[in-house]
Amino acid sequence: MNELDFSGKQILVVGGSSGIGNGIAQAFRGRGARVQVCGTRASASDYSPEEGSHLDGLDYARLDVGDPKAVENFKPSFDRLDVLVLAQGAVIYRRGEFAMDGFRKVLEVNLMSLMACAGKFHDMLTAARGSLIIVSSTAAYHSTKGNPAYNASKTGAMGLTRTLGQAWAEDGIRVNGIAPGLVDTKMTKVTTSNPQRLEGAIERIPLKRLGTPADMAGAALFLASPLSSYIVGQTLIVDGGLIL
Repeated sequence: MNELDFSGKQILVVGGSSGIGNGIAQAFRGRGARVQVCGTRASASDYSPEEGSHLDGLDYARLDVGDPKAVENFKPSFDRLDVLVLAQGAVIYRRGEFAMDGFRKVLEVNLMSLMACAGKFHDMLTAARGSLIIVSSTAAYHSTKGNPAYNASKTGAMGLTRTLGQAWAEDGIRVNGIAPGLVDTKMTKVTTSNPQRLEGAIERIPLKRLGTPADMAGAALFLASPLSSYIVGQTLIVDGGLIL
């Protein structure tokens, strides 16, 4: 028996249109799952591979998780759900998160929508005895001077993972999380496109390379599989040793 075979399983990756979420979505598809991803744009054709979007073989649905009503009114095209991955994320640079409107905007996407999406699909996950995987960040373990909202939301995501893990275990849902380190995506371009910053960042990573969406996908496959059947409420740090 191959514990990493997801044939016949239905996966939903919120924030799966690009970056880490997209890498996770394609990894599940590569192991036989039917995968739907959600993004903010009208259709899959509005994304390009240059942005880190590879939507071949994935079902696409529009969902702007920054709008609470949109989550509430979202109508899934499937009637069963085995794994829900919440990989949505927002960040505002140039001190935009120190203003309250920026702070609220990032919290809405990075934290409030996690609870909204988890609640929305709770019953389907219960019926399938499924898994919920929340993508937070190693920012939950240290300060990020220019981004108070990003930091507070990712720290909150880790706490939510613990608490839902405890609360929903009795419903047959295993809730766990992933805390990526520095992964090369469009959200980290502020670092990766600046040679000096990039060099400094890689110097601090024991493995001496950036993470990839595929690195994060390996952790997601493990957490959704029977291999992790006794793991609940944990956030797995996947950072190449960055925060050691």
